[in-house]
Amino acid sequence: MTDSKRRRGLTVASALLGGVLVLSACSGADGASAGDGAKGGDSQAKVDEAAAEKTSEAQIEITPKDGSNNASINNSATVTVSKGTLTQVKMTTSDGTAVAGEISADRTSWKPSVQLERATTYKLSATAKDSEGRAAHENASFTTVSPDNSFIGNFTPDDGTTVGVGMPVSINFDKAITNKAAVQKGITVSSSSGQEVACHWFNANRMDCRPEDYWQENQTVTLKLALDGVEGAEGVYGVQQKTVTFKIGRNQVSYVDAKTKQMKVTQNGKTIKTIPISAGSPENKTYEGQMVISEKFKETRMNGATVGFTDDDGKGEYDIKDVPHALRLTSSGTFIHGNYWGAPSVFGNANTSHGCIGLQDKKGANDPNTPGAWFYNNTMLGDVVVVQNTGDKTVAPDNGLNGWNMDWEQWKAGSAV
Repeated sequence: MTDSKRRRGLTVASALLGGVLVLSACSGADGASAGDGAKGGDSQAKVDEAAAEKTSEAQIEITPKDGSNNASINNSATVTVSKGTLTQVKMTTSDGTAVAGEISADRTSWKPSVQLERATTYKLSATAKDSEGRAAHENASFTTVSPDNSFIGNFTPDDGTTVGVGMPVSINFDKAITNKAAVQKGITVSSSSGQEVACHWFNANRMDCRPEDYWQENQTVTLKLALDGVEGAEGVYGVQQKTVTFKIGRNQVSYVDAKTKQMKVTQNGKTIKTIPISAGSPENKTYEGQMVISEKFKETRMNGATVGFTDDDGKGEYDIKDVPHALRLTSSGTFIHGNYWGAPSVFGNANTSHGCIGLQDKKGANDPNTPGAWFYNNTMLGDVVVVQNTGDKTVAPDNGLNGWNMDWEQWKAGSAV
């Protein structure tokens, strides 16, 4: 190639490049060169019109907004589209781990198939098309609420269980609740029989709910937690959104009389069995009052040191590693349980325990014919044991699930709403 040809080529390339630069810099009439006049404006309008015709009408919306913090783990990460249909949605954690999700049948919405994790950053990218097949795109990133800025309520009883007539709904919050009214308004407890249910706050972390009298047997109780986004304390938000149901079984209430040293087991008010017992000794009386079975153990260890019964050397006055058929009555350590180490003559005749209620039993918890085994096998969580004539004080309503020891007016007075 001669120098003259090379110069002509460079001149042409420069002119083309200059044309591209001029065209890309156009922004309206101000960008038109001298002498273009109306013709330049008409040309730009046609460019804008052509660009608009190529833009998709589909409008994608991602919730929460890009950059959000303290996002819900239940209701975040929703994608919707108007004037179009979704073709692809991809959600990942910040480290690239994919999050499963599903586009609706009409392809106008998407949501994750799993609950989100707390304190996690997620990224969402969505693509949709309009009726002309033109694509639209949207991206967002958000971070879910952290454990430090959220609370949950651990509840009893469990979903789908069948319990006795004394079982309250007991909710223990993992953070202190200062805005009790807002939290309580987000919790409802209802029964299929229509019994009125009231809730009572024992402290900033615990709220129990029950009817005035024991639950009616053979009904369904529903607990609804609508706490997602509820501010329980300054800067601390709820994350739960769920419904729990449990059933009430037959009406069984057992009456322990420490004076006669007998226990009468009743169902629907009729005595079905009388069992000799041994209650707390005169030095270690058993609490009186209405107590609800909250846990069951076929065998468990009982060490006096854990409840304050120690010898001079600091060790427990007793340490039995295989107590059979133990049923918890209080959180402070009162049980009704089998006893294989006491003489058979004790039961029905003497109160010898450190405060528990003992029933005759066999070591190993494998003999179904003992009184301890019979009571264990015929008792469910939520059954009531009423303890009388021990000479001790009435058990505190918050010591275990024992709110029945508070009268109805006092109970309702503990509500925040």
